[in-house]
Amino acid sequence: MLYGAIEAGGTKFVVAVGEENGKIIKRESFPTEKPEITMEKVYAFFENYRAELVAIGIGSFGPIDIRKKSDTYGYITQTPKLAWRNYDFVGNMKAKFDVPIGFTTDVNAAALGEVKLGAAADVESCIYLTVGTGIGGGAVVNGKILEGYSHPEMGHILIGNEKEDTFEGTCPSHKNCLEGLAAGSAIEARWGKKGVDLSEDKAVWDLEASYLAKALLDYTLILSPERIVLGGGVMKQRQLFPLIREKIVALNNDYIELPDLESYIVPPKLEDNAGITGCVLLAVEASK
Repeated sequence: MLYGAIEAGGTKFVVAVGEENGKIIKRESFPTEKPEITMEKVYAFFENYRAELVAIGIGSFGPIDIRKKSDTYGYITQTPKLAWRNYDFVGNMKAKFDVPIGFTTDVNAAALGEVKLGAAADVESCIYLTVGTGIGGGAVVNGKILEGYSHPEMGHILIGNEKEDTFEGTCPSHKNCLEGLAAGSAIEARWGKKGVDLSEDKAVWDLEASYLAKALLDYTLILSPERIVLGGGVMKQRQLFPLIREKIVALNNDYIELPDLESYIVPPKLEDNAGITGCVLLAVEASK
């Protein structure tokens, strides 16, 4: 028995089949193009495993509709990627492969991967925040993906500028939300270089850590997760981790008892495989 997985990102799609324990057996990736091009590649990949396919897990860029009673359940909705707007992802997959399908955001899938098999495998709840070109977050609470009326949009909490920062922000909807101030695209727009070329500039990472620390303390106060996993290209600047921990202590100002921050705010154990592994596990859950 094999479980299908689709990590649908704004830049690339990763497709895979894996076993019930989350082990990836075969995977492929290709650029995210228009649906009619991209999905033909998705269908062709899974066609090779049709006889063994038990279920499929999809972790998609969003926003998406995760309300099962909704007329647009399974759709990618108001995405800035116009070709994918109002695309019936689950419906089209179901028409090709009549198996159970799990559907959530790409970051929720990554959170599931990390809490089951990664850096949060010893706890029951975690937040996974990806800080890359954009910022997105997913949460697992008591072993279950956190969803309600919709899915979390952690990258768009309104945190406001630091006093010394006059940058207006890059988010087209909110300007200076977390994503608008701290995503990789914001770093490049503010400083005129990509983050990877600014590794030695302390001012860049001190400001970045200030914004991320604000957000993580907010998440901590609201959800009280047992661990926060920080992934994405920006977080490959590992000097951010001690800076963030230091600033959270200052922001908290002894209000709540914080856990040991060395083991509370950590990089992903699964690294770039968190999302696709989570999608395999999402398929396993969908099959039950």
